[in-house]
Order: sequence, then structure tokens, then C-alpha cells
Amino acid sequence: MTYLLALDQGTSSSRSIVFDASGQALSMAQQELPQIYPQPGWVEHDPMVIWRTQLATAREALAKAGVTARQVRAIGITNQRETTVVWNRRTGVPIHHAIVWQDRRAEPTCADLRARGLAAMVQAKTGLVIDAYFSGTKLRWLLDHVPGARAQAEAGELAFGTIDSWLIWQLTDGAVHATDVSNASRTLLFNVHSNQWDAELLQMLDIPPSMMPTVRPSSSLFGEVKPALLGHAIMIGGVAGDQQSALFGQACFKAGLVKNTYGTGCFMLMHTGAMFQTSHNGLITTSAAQTGSQPEFVLEGSVFVGGAVVQWLRDGLHAIQSSSEVEALAQSVPDSGGVMMVPAFTGLGAPYWQADARGTITGLTRGSTAAHIARAALESIAYQSAALLLAMSRDAVQGGGAPVAELRVDGGACVNDLLMQFQADLLGIPVVRPAVTETTALGAAYLAGLATGIYRNTDELAGLWRAERRFLPTLAPARAAELMARWEHAVRQAVA
Repeated sequence: MTYLLALDQGTSSSRSIVFDASGQALSMAQQELPQIYPQPGWVEHDPMVIWRTQLATAREALAKAGVTARQVRAIGITNQRETTVVWNRRTGVPIHHAIVWQDRRAEPTCADLRARGLAAMVQAKTGLVIDAYFSGTKLRWLLDHVPGARAQAEAGELAFGTIDSWLIWQLTDGAVHATDVSNASRTLLFNVHSNQWDAELLQMLDIPPSMMPTVRPSSSLFGEVKPALLGHAIMIGGVAGDQQSALFGQACFKAGLVKNTYGTGCFMLMHTGAMFQTSHNGLITTSAAQTGSQPEFVLEGSVFVGGAVVQWLRDGLHAIQSSSEVEALAQSVPDSGGVMMVPAFTGLGAPYWQADARGTITGLTRGSTAAHIARAALESIAYQSAALLLAMSRDAVQGGGAPVAELRVDGGACVNDLLMQFQADLLGIPVVRPAVTETTALGAAYLAGLATGIYRNTDELAGLWRAERRFLPTLAPARAAELMARWEHAVRQAVA
């Protein structure tokens, strides 16, 4: 029983990965998840499709690895955060589609809360800003708009959960209604200092407390999977939201360690230990994946358009046939030739928070080519991430800590050597790519392994982490500062 099964339920797909005790992936299965767009700004998923695809990939991954459920010590779950499901406790049937984290329908509720002067109180308790991104206002919308929902909720008949809770409920056949601290911290309803649902926040959004799942540490015994589902009962031992899980998978267990995930967007998290630090530089504070009852925190910043800029080069500009061609095209020129691209297709995220910004390409000359634009597009991912990390370093120093010493990277775009080298050059610190880049699923597996005794402690896990390549800065600091100044100038043009 030295195998671990990680369920990785994401926005665009459900995936399952079998790991051995050394953290090596033995097999992976994946199924695409259909997106539902009822109207502009609304995004939904079918919770039953989420469940069916997740179960199917778990079975397929075990079969591919030649591993039976009896050989699996524990299951870890990691998930798209903030996506909201409400279901009937007796029947297990959802009352509505899941409202996805990207969905903006709850913005009027958020505007009302901000107008009532509640932003400071919410940030002090949760570390978050009032935004439709988070789960609580989505839950309020469901109670207000699904016929009969509020009466059922007040009668104790409905359960709320993020995707982890929904999967736990299904896997245990309704025996367990639970979540972990990292997912709970994304709801606007959870006090991250006490690690409990907050009565004042629940009242603020008119949410009956009976709907809420039990909150546990990310590494703990959540309950056993019903034997008929996978062939044998398996303990669910780890649960964490995807970005906190990736931080754990990168062995960033101590204050000052930072990871950046280069996906469709980019998500950068810095562990701050037991210190709750309010950002003064455009970041949010949230709970880390926790192995015990002691609260631990991270600073987080999000780039809305990361790898998605490469998809735009392919599908919008038709500059490339497939995403894999972008590095070769960008490397066909020595630099961007003065071209700067700000991919603010959906506004700018942290640390700018400019919702009305729009994408721009500046610095074009008669000599500019598709290759220069491709290079500028790739570099825009690094510029946005550098702005995030500089903001994090300022917060760290203001909080009495040290500037960030290295950046650990994962996600699909981290395989691009040109991008990683430019990232190191801009930051002036090493950028470190791990040997296992499936860090989101690996974090969930590690959490499950800790809870069930495969690993003794996080020191043992830190010893398993291996670097595949370290990208060292080669650019003079003055030149890097000059390039960042040009980037900030381009950002101002995108906002204007």
C-alpha cells in the first residue's frame, strides 16, 4: 500500500494521477469538462458531469498503472477553487448548475456590500477583497434565485460546498460533508484567524449556518470512499484548493518560499508562515494548505492572461499553427525589437486591478514581424509575473521579512526555456523548475500521504523535491530595471 491517488478536478478537465511514495507519477487519465455559458459573464458546470468524469478518470488511472484500490493507501483531492455547488442533503441532487469561479453574476451583491462600507471588515477577517470571484456571493445568488431554495436551506435540507466538498460527499455516498481550510478561505465566509465559519460574515450574506461543511486541516482523515466505487474502501487523506496544493507540491512549507503556476493565467503564492499579512501592494491574503490546527497563510496574486496569450497568437492572430511553435518563432529574433505587448484581454489582475484595461501592442516599426510580436507575447507573461513578485517582495520586506530569494515554477508554460530564462533575467533571482511538474496533483497526494503515515513530516517531503533545471539571471540589474520601467509605461498606455 505505497501508492497514492490524486484527483485533480480543474476548470477545463477532470484528471486523476497515480503516484508512488517517491512522488513519481505512474499514470494519468483526463476527461474534458464542458463549459456552460447561459449569458455573457456567466459560467457554469454540471456537477453530475464533474462527478462522473472524476470517477471515470480515477478508475482509468488505476487501470493504466496496473494498481488496484487495495494497493492505494490514500486519496488526495485538489480542485478549482471558489466554484459553488448546492445540493439536497436527502437526495444528493444539485438544485442548480455549479457557478464557476470566473462567473460575474454576483457583482451587484458585491457592489452593495462595498457601498455598505464592509470591505475593511471582510478583509480583516478573510484576507480577501469583496469580489464576485469568491464563493459566498455565488451562494447568496443561488438562494435568492432558485425557486424554493431559501426555504429549503432554512429548513436544513440543503448543503453548500466547493468542488472538494461535492466530491467528498459523492465518494463517501453522503456520509461526509466537509472541506479543508484552503478551500474554506476562498468563500468570504471563513475567519482565517480562528479557522471557523464566521457568524457575522454568514449573516452579512444571509447564509443559514446549517448549509456549511465541517472544516478540517488539509491533511487529515476526511472519510472512506464507498468500496463499490473503486473496488475497495480508500481513505481520503488530503484536500486543498489547486493553488495551495501546488505550493505544497513545490515543498514551499516555510515563510518566504514562492511558487508561480504558468497556466491559462498565472497564480503566484508566497508562504508567510503563521503571520497574517495584509498586502499594501495589490495582493490578497489567504490560508495555506495546513497539516495541523495552527493557521498558516500565503500572499497571492493572479495574472488573468498568461499562457492564454499564446492561444491568442494561434487562434486570433494565426501567427502559429500550434502552441508548441511559439518558442521557435520567438527565438528566431534576438529580442522583441522594442515591441511591447500588454495582454489585458479581460482587464489586468494583481497588482494593478484595472478591470477596464485592454490589450495593447506598442513599439511597432516597419521592421516589426510576427516573430517580434510572438516574442513580446511570451515576454508579457514574464513581465506580469515579475510585477507580481516585486509586489510580493515589497510586502515581505514591509512585514519584516527578506526579499524573495528564488522562484519555483510549474504549469504548462514553464517548459518554455526562453520564457523561464527571461523570467530569471527580469527578477535577478534563480527560477527553478522541478523534476515533477504535476505539482498541483502531487501536493494533494503528499497531503494524503502525511495523514496516512506514508510520510513522517514536511521535512521528509522537502527531501523528495528535486530541481530539473535552475535558470540563473544573466542580465545586468540596471538593464532589467530599464525593461521593467518600459513595461510599466506600456501598462499605463493600456489603462489610458
